Amino acid sequence: MSARVQTDIVDHVAHVRMTRADKMNALDTAMFDALVQAGDQLAGNNDVRAVVLSGDGRGFCAGIDLSNLANSEGRGRTRIDISSRAYGGINIAQQAVMQWRRLPVPVIAAVQDVAFGGGFQLALGADMRFVAPRARLALMEIKWGLIPDMAGMLLLRDLVRPDLAVELLASGRIFDGEEAARLGLATRVCADPLAEALAFAREIAGKSPDAIRAGKRLLSIGDDALSVCILNAEAAEQQALLGTVNQIEAVRAGMAKEIARFGPPSAAPDYD
Repeated sequence: MSARVQTDIVDHVAHVRMTRADKMNALDTAMFDALVQAGDQLAGNNDVRAVVLSGDGRGFCAGIDLSNLANSEGRGRTRIDISSRAYGGINIAQQAVMQWRRLPVPVIAAVQDVAFGGGFQLALGADMRFVAPRARLALMEIKWGLIPDMAGMLLLRDLVRPDLAVELLASGRIFDGEEAARLGLATRVCADPLAEALAFAREIAGKSPDAIRAGKRLLSIGDDALSVCILNAEAAEQQALLGTVNQIEAVRAGMAKEIARFGPPSAAPDYD
């Protein structure tokens, strides 16, 4: 429990709620800390058989708190060190997303409306996404001259075709829950995502916890080394983008609602 996240466990179902409704549950340092703390607590709780992740108020999560844009370059936007590998080889923002995939039980994200940028990546970290038909979703980091850097680059490639992934990343456009389902990004489209997520979580909790955990373990088998490599490359690319001439211009133009005037691209970082 914290000022940002509340966890309630009833009948073996953990409901993890982001409680910063006045800011559309935007991600700041305190929110990252609270999410990771909630995940840590659930990881060691053998009484939990399913998890529902939701956001209080109108939106699931509006993404990075733009009030934390310390300067035009976006440095300090979350006041975290994205080059850190303190969480099993990844940084805290990536851990806030990946921990839900690494929990031994199924996790459902209930998305009633806005899930932008980091908020959408947070939903991707869940095993399932129950989304309202008119929910608004986007990977809009491109607006600020950046890339998704909260495990989005790893998770997106397993959910949609490569051409669709490029289209979403390059446009940063907003799409609704119905399109999310067509793209493969929403598990269910439902009028009340939270109610349906809780109901399905209770259904899961009524089944053998041994079999449920075994199923998730089997589905999670993969190349962990490759995953960490991709996550580290994601962080390196973002670190290299921050503060470049073109990234500064993206922020300036975005804030001023003007057409950006970009120069030649910077050299790619070396993250081998």
